[in-house]
Amino acid sequence: MSASAPVSGSTAPPEPRELRPDRKKNRFGYNIIGLAVAAVMAFPVYWLVVSALRPNHEIRSYDQTLWPSSITFDNFARAVKQANFGTAIQSSLIVSITAVVGGMIIATFAALAIGRFRFFGRKSLLLVLILVQMLPPTAMLIPIYAQLNTMGGLNEYWGLIVVYLVSTLPFAVVMIRGFVVNIPVELEESAMVDGCTRMGAFRRVVFPLLAPGLAAASIFALVNAWNEYLFAYILMNDNDKYTLNVWLMTFTTERGTDYGALMAASTMIALPVVIFFMFIQKKMATGLTSGAVKG
Repeated sequence: MSASAPVSGSTAPPEPRELRPDRKKNRFGYNIIGLAVAAVMAFPVYWLVVSALRPNHEIRSYDQTLWPSSITFDNFARAVKQANFGTAIQSSLIVSITAVVGGMIIATFAALAIGRFRFFGRKSLLLVLILVQMLPPTAMLIPIYAQLNTMGGLNEYWGLIVVYLVSTLPFAVVMIRGFVVNIPVELEESAMVDGCTRMGAFRRVVFPLLAPGLAAASIFALVNAWNEYLFAYILMNDNDKYTLNVWLMTFTTERGTDYGALMAASTMIALPVVIFFMFIQKKMATGLTSGAVKG
């Protein structure tokens, strides 16, 4: 056999195929559409930040430009000096962090029970969780107000926390449950064979693999609690307990609205959610259990 003869049973790697011209055109068109949609969605955010950097007289001008003629940080200074700024931050942090952490703990155990155990009414419970998501929040405002009034939860942090926690639970349970059922049961069983209890197997094996689901659900819960306005405005009556979104009303007075400070405050309020997303975005990936169990 000569040295140049091919080895028996070996196959040459397939040569990469070039895309057909029509497919190249389709991909180019889809890219253009995607960029256009992204630009439309990003423009309000861009205009918010640019308006926060404009002088007030330029914001009120009829001749608007895409970039301010002069950049100023006076709007941010006035926003920080606005009354109750510190208490509004404190209220938002207390309510949001407690609602997110509490909601994720309850949703994780609920999703584990629904995804791992078989009990009567399990499918009906999932259906109810999905149907509850379809109810508009305004439809539940009066019953929630009456219930909290009876329980003494009006103008109390815990009342607003319970509302935010319960409102995010259905979505969080359904999402995390989808990750639970995709984690092979053999992983837990192997850990239990090695001496772990069921809770120990959950803590050491299952919980780390739920990171993508917990990240996505926590983002939803944080956005819901941090940006919510209606319930915070109705249920909290004390100026010292207003959350940041309700505090934004203070920029509108009888003499008009300070749009520059309002835009600056809105920009600052949006930053925590963006920063939180940047920290956990790597966790928002699926397929962590791919290949975890062999054959």
